Amino acid sequence: MTQATKRKTSLTLDATALDEARKYGVNVSAVAEAALAKAVDDARRENWLEENAAAFEAQSEWHDVNGHPLADIMVGVASETWKR
Repeated sequence: MTQATKRKTSLTLDATALDEARKYGVNVSAVAEAALAKAVDDARRENWLEENAAAFEAQSEWHDVNGHPLADIMVGVASETWKR
């Protein structure tokens, strides 16, 4: 397993929350790292959706005009919405 490169940083955290974390043995660095990774993933996803919004809209418009190209073999509850 490859070890990630770590870099020291300084954080300003709520003193009570930090004291409680230490009291209960919570690894603040691990929690911060996990929260940061999730925030980056969320931001990356949101950015991707924004960058591709025009393509999604064009696809939706195409489907409105032409229906879904696989509508005749689709199964499930939503399949009826694609049939013309």
